[in-house]
Amino acid sequence: MAHILIIDDEQPIRTSLREILEYEGHTVEEAADGMSGVMKATNTKFEAIYCDIKMPKMDGLDVLDMLESKGVNTPIIMISGHGTVETAVQALKKGAFDFIQKPLDLNRILLTLKHATDTEELKEETKRLRKKVHKSKSHPIIGESKAIVEILDMVETVASTDARVLITGGNGAGKELVARQLHNGSSRKSSAFIEVNCAAIPKELIESELFGHEKGAFTSAVKQRKGKFELASGGTLFLDEVGDMGLDAQAKVLRALQENKITRVGGDKEIKVDVRIVAATNKDLQKEIAEGNFREDLYHRLAVIPLHVPSLNDRREDIPLLVDHFLNLLSDEHGILIPEVDSEAMKLIQQADWTGNVRELRNVVERLLILTPKGQNISASIVKQYAHLK
Repeated sequence: MAHILIIDDEQPIRTSLREILEYEGHTVEEAADGMSGVMKATNTKFEAIYCDIKMPKMDGLDVLDMLESKGVNTPIIMISGHGTVETAVQALKKGAFDFIQKPLDLNRILLTLKHATDTEELKEETKRLRKKVHKSKSHPIIGESKAIVEILDMVETVASTDARVLITGGNGAGKELVARQLHNGSSRKSSAFIEVNCAAIPKELIESELFGHEKGAFTSAVKQRKGKFELASGGTLFLDEVGDMGLDAQAKVLRALQENKITRVGGDKEIKVDVRIVAATNKDLQKEIAEGNFREDLYHRLAVIPLHVPSLNDRREDIPLLVDHFLNLLSDEHGILIPEVDSEAMKLIQQADWTGNVRELRNVVERLLILTPKGQNISASIVKQYAHLK
């Protein structure tokens, strides 16, 4: 059952609503004016709020604005008199979930509440699924080699600060994983971790992706859109493959880092942002600077803390740990019992040329897990047959 707040200056309305809702098994609290309602809604978690539009001192629209400014995202159902339909529509535009008209109708009250609580349950389920996905992407960095221990020590030292970090390393080496570890170890961990793959976005669209755009800024801009800088405000923005970013976008990113402000494409309003930047690249940025492809001033802004992720070939001693980790992870995903890996098979895996780094190893382990006959160990012959090692 739901915990509900009623904000209304009329005692008979509050009493009628309370009786209806409590009869259905819900828990109800009351507020006789807008300010006390805001205080209750700010300090207590409610599943829904009924709020009258016409109240003295602070009306329902003011309540909506204040709750939004305080970050309260509880569904708010406005109560409207006969002459205030236009105001009710205005309230919906401001973010109210729905409105009901006086005199109050029992079926309308309960149906609106059901829709509101169903929506909240859907939001919570979405949050749980996102956390599950996030967890699958942010498992701990696996390894005990000297290179990995040094990275883990550096991550632990740097994570709690807002220092910008530039992560270098080959494709599939684990740069995103390091970025997520930095975010998860920071004071921003409860806020967004937003990733932008600069290599995957056409150069003519990268500015819109990063900074957003106003309606009509270009042909396909049919509505206003927030960019990744705004969406990541309060959290971490991960600029993956930053070496592939065009020079025009680099100039705007540099300005955003210098001033902590951005301007949407097609707009002139400056928007403050509070973002920690973590960047990554598989390119030699010093070489890109020499060739005129990357701004040196942006490089120095990004590389406050440089971190290099070694290739898998440079830390072969970690391969058995990684194989065990991926077997455990993937066996759960596929519902397959974890097979043993024979010592000769492990030697073959360790001696291979892992040009695709940890990502390639994961794919090979998944292939071996699926193709190894049930009840058998992963043997050297199976590795030779299915792994396609170099």
